[in-house]
Amino acid sequence: MVDERAQARAQIRGTKQGAESDLLARKNVIGVDIADKETDGKNTGQLAIVVFVDAKQPMSKLSAADRVPKEIDGIPTDVQEMTVELQGPSMELVDEVTPQVDTTAYSTLHGGISMGPLRSVYLTPPDVPSAGNYIFAGTLGAMVRDRGNGATMALTNFHVACVNNTWSVGDRMVQPSLLDGGSSGNQFGSLSRATLSDAVDGSVVTVDTGKSTTASVQDIGDVAGHTAATVGAAVRKRGRTTELTYGTVVSTDFTVSINYGSDVGSHTLHHQIRIQTDTSQSARFSDHGDSGSVIMDGNRMVVGLLFAGSSDGQWTFANPIQSVLDELNVDLMVAPVVTRPIISCLNTRLVVCNITRPAACVLTRTAGCNVTRTVVCITTRTVTCNITTRAASCPVLTRTPTCNVLLTRAGCNIPIPDPGPVENGQVDDGHGYGATTDLPEEYWAGYLAALEEVNELDQSDEV
Repeated sequence: MVDERAQARAQIRGTKQGAESDLLARKNVIGVDIADKETDGKNTGQLAIVVFVDAKQPMSKLSAADRVPKEIDGIPTDVQEMTVELQGPSMELVDEVTPQVDTTAYSTLHGGISMGPLRSVYLTPPDVPSAGNYIFAGTLGAMVRDRGNGATMALTNFHVACVNNTWSVGDRMVQPSLLDGGSSGNQFGSLSRATLSDAVDGSVVTVDTGKSTTASVQDIGDVAGHTAATVGAAVRKRGRTTELTYGTVVSTDFTVSINYGSDVGSHTLHHQIRIQTDTSQSARFSDHGDSGSVIMDGNRMVVGLLFAGSSDGQWTFANPIQSVLDELNVDLMVAPVVTRPIISCLNTRLVVCNITRPAACVLTRTAGCNVTRTVVCITTRTVTCNITTRAASCPVLTRTPTCNVLLTRAGCNIPIPDPGPVENGQVDDGHGYGATTDLPEEYWAGYLAALEEVNELDQSDEV
């Protein structure tokens, strides 16, 4: 079934791409994708060219040129509602700062944390409620390396680090953002380059010399690499605002037109990743301030760079990561692989500890009194200590004590049980052995030899 769906997508893709420009030019149309057709709000399971609009209009209110045809080259169409917005950067007037969720200043730079420009940007309505200088917050997605000079860089969106077309190379960045309590003392790098193309909304910031970094994403772990997103894959992201959230890739064919505002205006991005929120784990996948987050699959492979989403939180959109890396001329920094040797040279020694009461256990008779003990004694018992060791070439030593005594570096530490009552002049330990029982010397020899062997196994580095 999956292969049939993939083949159906491939057959529709060419027609959808050829019709995109015409469809996007129609009234209220903001996106085009390949998805299941809906009838009366129910999924039919039939793949179609889906046209997304801000709000559906009665056919009577649309001109013939603005109506979406019922099919295109024999492929059915569907019209669905969606309101799209950039998922950041969060912004506030300089004098009206309200920090959001993660405002932590991290000593080591890594993915999934707050960042933003050190500068403020003057904006006017309708982009903002009132004219003034605004500060911004977004997310540092991941650490990358410049393909040209090998410099360590931080990856995020164009609209997070640049904001609009007033940016310049060298603009300073802070972590956390100014909106989240950062200041000039939190500077970590300079904006080096950025792109807002038909596939990528991205930028990279060269990290200052001496600043500590790690190839990881907060709450997710080490970055293992990158790969192409696949329909149906479970994904997650960690962003500054909604932090760790979960979703599912539903398309890699999404085309969307978004109003970037200010001096940028409307911009269309093609071949984007569309992600549906897993509402069983997250109320929404992203929100304002999460822009710049990287999208990762279950193997900690990066598949995309988050830049926008729907206002209701149901959908999130991301640039394909390969396009991001190529346009910005960088490579993801990947955590080093720790090679752990395969332990194939384990030897197991079976040590039988014949444990008995100490020889020092004696009875003291006091005239006119019953026999009393001066030292607690135990009965003879056999305890099997399974000591797993290694050959000299193995780098680790694993010990698996399976006995009912404690194994210590001094050998078998034998807990001594309380004795039973005194009967007929002897101390009964509950096992039929009396305190006056004589033990053969060879018994003690075997016991001490076993303890010495255990001790040698513990102390040796070449076992």
